[in-house]
Amino acid sequence: MIDLLAYLLVTIALIFMALGVIGLFRFKDFYSRILISAKIETVGFLTIMIGLIILSGFSYAAMKIMLITLLVMITNPLSTHAIARSAFLSGYTINQDTRL
Repeated sequence: MIDLLAYLLVTIALIFMALGVIGLFRFKDFYSRILISAKIETVGFLTIMIGLIILSGFSYAAMKIMLITLLVMITNPLSTHAIARSAFLSGYTINQDTRL
């Protein structure tokens, strides 16, 4: 039963990420796309890691997964912020990305 829950969480995360990537193409400007891509990655990754923690049980592997999850949860917002800030400081405006 616990394995089924873990597989369900991983499947939900993969479906969420796939639909998020498809929905990402609806946004036309850079800043909206980077915001949505960060949310897709964060929620999808967190759900996959929770599923893997449940699947592995309380073990050394689960501790490794928790540490990796913590590292990604800290670095993902920082990297997204750094990319968006560098685009803003370089003068990238919203109306420049209208190619799609």
